[in-house]
Amino acid sequence: MSQRHPQRRGLGRGLGALIPTHAEEPTDGADADPGDGQAPSAPVAGAHFAELAVSAITPNPRQPRQVFDEDAMSELVHSIEEVGLLQPVVVRAKPDGGYELVMGERRWRASQQAGLDTIPAIVRETDDDDLLRDALLENLHRSQLNPLEEAAAYEQLLEDFSCTHDELAQRIRRSRPQISNTLRLLKLSPPVQRRVAAGVLSAGHARALLAVEDPEIQERLAARVTAEGISVRGLEEIVSVGDGARRSSPSRASRPTAPGLSDLAERLGDRLETRVKVALGKSRGKVTIEFASLSDLERIVQVIDPRNRYDRPV
Repeated sequence: MSQRHPQRRGLGRGLGALIPTHAEEPTDGADADPGDGQAPSAPVAGAHFAELAVSAITPNPRQPRQVFDEDAMSELVHSIEEVGLLQPVVVRAKPDGGYELVMGERRWRASQQAGLDTIPAIVRETDDDDLLRDALLENLHRSQLNPLEEAAAYEQLLEDFSCTHDELAQRIRRSRPQISNTLRLLKLSPPVQRRVAAGVLSAGHARALLAVEDPEIQERLAARVTAEGISVRGLEEIVSVGDGARRSSPSRASRPTAPGLSDLAERLGDRLETRVKVALGKSRGKVTIEFASLSDLERIVQVIDPRNRYDRPV
């Protein structure tokens, strides 16, 4: 059995970050904690976030799923031990005390196996799934989560609340490719996920590491990024020519480069909320902006120049 970390807590709360705790009072923003880096969440009717004792929660007796894949469960237990639980379970209070699971029995069971004493939970006070889902989508649109929190929130909305990719993309004004790329961050090895959640690795670095299948190589490259200050573009080149390569091939070395080029591309991508590539040739450069649909292109044009409205009949 692997070593347990009973006190390990997630570096982010996923959907839990979008819901105020039961004790929170509305504020005008002046008293908001400036250290969390995000706007205050809007009130969520019929739900609040809490850290609950694992022993205070009982499974739903009407849970149709009785068999849980052992390999998948083992993988989740390992992830919780290393990173913590980013996706809170959804529970409701029982009349006689304690809480009953509504969603997330697999996460609850894995947390028990990982030795956690407490677990993040959304305590639901209404049976209206649509109401809770819509409130979460609204707060996800307003909040500033780190990339790993955002990925965990996306996955939970898709799985627990039967939210479609199209609905998610429309409600939070993101392109489907961007949502897919963010979700892929959950496939990184747990140590790399910790670096992303802690802000040591950028989302761009994390996406570059997804091309590496070996977890040990992922971790070694992540350590090099931190130690050597490797840019996103530099990491992409290292990955493309192999982990051990510290120098680019002659054909790559002959290409002009500019300091901060990859950082500028990443900043522009963050501003436009899509993937942006910047290439520098011998006499000119090129910026490539990806878009998912015509409406996504119209959104990008509006961001670039709000005066240039691209209105056309649908």
